[in-house]
Amino acid sequence: MLNAGEYHTLTVNRISDFGLYLANEEGDEVLLPNRYVSLDNKVGDKLDVFVYHDSEDRLVASTEKPYAAVGDIAALKVVDKTIHGAFLDWGLSAKDIFLPNRNMVGVVKPDTKVVVYVYRDNVTGRAVASMSLRDVVSNVELSLKRGQKVEILVAVDLEKGYRVVINGKYWGMIYKNQLYRQIAIGDKLEAYVRRITEDNRVDLSLQQEGYNEVKTAADKLLDLLDKNGGRLALNDDSTPDKIQAVTGMSKKVFKRTAGFLMKRGDIAMTGQGIELTKRG
Repeated sequence: MLNAGEYHTLTVNRISDFGLYLANEEGDEVLLPNRYVSLDNKVGDKLDVFVYHDSEDRLVASTEKPYAAVGDIAALKVVDKTIHGAFLDWGLSAKDIFLPNRNMVGVVKPDTKVVVYVYRDNVTGRAVASMSLRDVVSNVELSLKRGQKVEILVAVDLEKGYRVVINGKYWGMIYKNQLYRQIAIGDKLEAYVRRITEDNRVDLSLQQEGYNEVKTAADKLLDLLDKNGGRLALNDDSTPDKIQAVTGMSKKVFKRTAGFLMKRGDIAMTGQGIELTKRG
């Protein structure tokens, strides 16, 4: 069966004036329009395509890859709003994905990003979007541990912090008073598990803790020094804002990292800043 919103590996079954008709093993056909067809394509070739409904509700295939397939969570830009819902940039040049009013959470405005789950509607068979993630993101059964490196998607901007989706499965939280760089809804980032509470709430940090944090920050600081001629106008007296702007680190992490590198003999600190003592 050819399901909309999914990738399929199909065989070129026949060639028409409109494009290639591709078929699965059961003989179900779908058109790959001419704009995606190569002169080298021939009957019998196997092609990897994405299948979706076009504006006339016909199943069609594309060699383009959307930002999200059925079962995925993604941040998509709102390109239009109607009385029935919103249309989101799906990453397909010929088709936006629909976000019905019933699937919206909060206010949805054009030119903003919303985090959605893509699913296939049971009635129409079409791929649609939903901002309600409660059925697909849950912390009931966590498989995480403190200090673990994870992939996150920034989903909700709250007063105290950002609610994020961890590894496409779990909810997590990054508090604004622990951030030393700007983030926004839709950002995909690496983070680290700071704490897991008894009720399975997960707190995250964009920086590693302890020695691993310093080691990673040390590599970053050495790279910055190398790119700036071996010197940076930063020292213990520099303001937290200046340190953050130059290095992306908190002042605490910068001082710990600089101290680590000085003990190792890699840098020296002067009244003008820090400088490399080893080059190459």
